[in-house]
Amino acid sequence: MNELFLMVAITLLAVISPGPDFALVTRNSYAFGRQKGLMAALGIACGVQVHVFYTVFGVAVIITQSPVLLMAMKLLGAGYLIYLGFKSIYNTSGLSLGGASDSPPSSWTVFRSGFLTNALNPKTMLFVVAAYSQFVQPGSSLPVNFAYGLFMSFAHWLWFSLVALFFSTSGLRRRLLEKQRIIDKVIGTALMVLAACLLIPEVGQP
Repeated sequence: MNELFLMVAITLLAVISPGPDFALVTRNSYAFGRQKGLMAALGIACGVQVHVFYTVFGVAVIITQSPVLLMAMKLLGAGYLIYLGFKSIYNTSGLSLGGASDSPPSSWTVFRSGFLTNALNPKTMLFVVAAYSQFVQPGSSLPVNFAYGLFMSFAHWLWFSLVALFFSTSGLRRRLLEKQRIIDKVIGTALMVLAACLLIPEVGQP
C-alpha cells in the first residue's frame, strides 16, 4: 500500500512540474478558449500512452541503453518544441475574447500538438521508464502494467484540464489577451529554453 501511495505522489508531482505541456495548454486556453485548452490536455494524456506502450514491451530499455537512439529522440523532441516556440514568438494573428483569429486552429490541430509535444518529450519517456522500473515487477501482468499507464494518462488529463479551465476564464482571458504579443513571446521563449534543456544533459537532468 505504501508503494501505491508513493507511486501516486511521484506521478502527480511529475505531472504538475512546469514544462512544455503546461506552456502549450496555457497558450491554447487563453488564446482560443476552453474547448481548445481541453483538447490540448486530451492530446497530452494520449501522448503519454506512447511512452507507456513501448515501455511495457521493452523498447524503452533499448532506447535508454543506446546513446544514438536517445539523442535522436532528444533532437526530435527539441526540434518540435523549437518549432512551437518559433510559431508563438512570431505569431501575428489578432485574438479576441471570443477566440477568433486570422486562422484559428481546429480541434484536431490542437489535439495533435498536445499529443506530439508529450510523445516527443524524452523527459517524459525517462520518467515513465523510471516509474515502471520502480513500481512494476517483472512478473506483473499486462493489465496491471497498462493500468498504471492509464493512471499516468488520467493524471495528465486531469491536471491539464484544470489548467485549461483556469486560463480560459473570461476575466483572466481578457487580461491576458490585452498582453497577447508579450505573453506569446514569453511562452515561445520558454519553449525554446526547454528545448535547449533537452539537449544539454547537465541542464536537462530532473
